[in-house]
Amino acid sequence: MYKLITSDMDETLLSDAKKITPKTEAAIKRATAAGVHFVPNTGRSFLSIQDNLIQMGLSQKEDQYVISYNGGAIIENKENKVLQVNGLPYEIVNQLFEIGMNEKACIHVYTVDELYIWNMNQNEKDYLDGRVDGWKLMRENNIKFLQDTPITKIIFNIANEAGRLSMRDYVESHVDFALNITFSSDRYIEFNDPTADKGRGTMALAKKLGIKPSEVIAIGDNSNDLPMIKAAGLGVSVANGRDFVKAEADYITQADNNHDAIAEVINKFIFNEEE
Repeated sequence: MYKLITSDMDETLLSDAKKITPKTEAAIKRATAAGVHFVPNTGRSFLSIQDNLIQMGLSQKEDQYVISYNGGAIIENKENKVLQVNGLPYEIVNQLFEIGMNEKACIHVYTVDELYIWNMNQNEKDYLDGRVDGWKLMRENNIKFLQDTPITKIIFNIANEAGRLSMRDYVESHVDFALNITFSSDRYIEFNDPTADKGRGTMALAKKLGIKPSEVIAIGDNSNDLPMIKAAGLGVSVANGRDFVKAEADYITQADNNHDAIAEVINKFIFNEEE
């Protein structure tokens, strides 16, 4: 029996309209009422999904959790208690920030509880609207003010895939640090500490809860979801997932993120019901 479901947020749990559909909401509530943990597993901050937690009935609940920043932090929902942080060294973030500035990329720098953005543009504002609120605009061309603050992740918004791949190659050849480099939402290249990925975060939480890897379902759509899809007993790609994610998945949903993919997984693998 599966005891823990962990799911990516954007383009997986959330529709393109940035919503959890009513059918998916009902399925999640049914699963958690049956004792299954439902754990959002996002590249974003746990603070950015509080409204989603309220909708799912998981907000401010003991023994319910969120994995944030691609595994950079594990949070218990009750009082948003930070249980684990796997941050990046400041010197490495500073080097990445300078690379991003030179490319004039829109840069996001995440601490445990803040998001700072450099070189914001209208396209990025439109994408973040309804997903992320309360970010802070950086006006200086440096991050010295963060040198004593744990940094969980830094990402660049690069519009085209070729540009993101080129940036990955450049960083790998110029930064002397074993970064965890992933992609998300077909717009971001993301940089985490090598100890932080969605799979490690999932397995650390499962161990804490006494849950075996074989009892975990992981659902996603893009490269930053691959570690948890590979680590889980059942790795799932939603129908709108990238082809390389589908290739690694044990199951591919019939439905996409706009048509209750998460409900499909819950009904099929938790309650043994076919759609």
